[in-house]
Amino acid sequence: MDKHLHGITPAPSTKGKLEKTGQSGQLSEAFIVEPKDLVPFQRAWEWQRHWQNKMLEGTCTYPAVWLLQHHDCYTLGRGASEFNLNFSPEKPPSDLFRIDRGGEVTYHLPGQLVVYLVLDLHRYKTDLNWYLRQLELLVKDVLEDLGLNGECIEGLTGVWLNGSKVASIGIGCRRWVTQHGIALNVNCDLKGFSQIVPCGLKNHSVGRLDSYLPGLSVFDVQPLMRRNLAKRFCLKLIEDVSPPDFFGL
Repeated sequence: MDKHLHGITPAPSTKGKLEKTGQSGQLSEAFIVEPKDLVPFQRAWEWQRHWQNKMLEGTCTYPAVWLLQHHDCYTLGRGASEFNLNFSPEKPPSDLFRIDRGGEVTYHLPGQLVVYLVLDLHRYKTDLNWYLRQLELLVKDVLEDLGLNGECIEGLTGVWLNGSKVASIGIGCRRWVTQHGIALNVNCDLKGFSQIVPCGLKNHSVGRLDSYLPGLSVFDVQPLMRRNLAKRFCLKLIEDVSPPDFFGL
């Protein structure tokens, strides 16, 4: 998804292994938030920015991750071209946001599992290329648990199944504290993708997981994502607890 990072060769699969700096395999506690209802994009974006600011200010050292679904909306990354919209920005078919991540336009909607991560990369490796590759590997870990063989394409960011892109990845980062993350198409309606050139990639089809596993839902995939995320980033996830001031926006 991140246009500025196209041209980086994806790393080979290393399921269950994480290249670390300064971690020594120790688990870090992290808050995980998994709303049951659809979350408006603006609200989730505010949560991330709020938490990123707290980490940058030093008032909180805990990472936070979100697993959620959005109402229909389109998002444009920093510097994304409006030529990749098949509609007028003044009259979008769904809400349209220009946001602080890299990459081009993408589409969020129910049936897509969105993973947002606010992590301090000083705990791992201060290298955004490395981080993007870890997010790809995380998706491939989840697909492997489902019996699916996810693939990366040299020079591009994201994960494909049989030539169709099922996971888009776009990140933001300030002083090595991250925002944004992964959008994995599970059982969403793909029609809205026809309104854009997804991730600015022409001639690349978009797919979803339930085309390969009929009946699959986000709620089936979510525990697999949670488990693999904890494993890959050496996190002890604190569930069902709202961090202090988390909603104090």
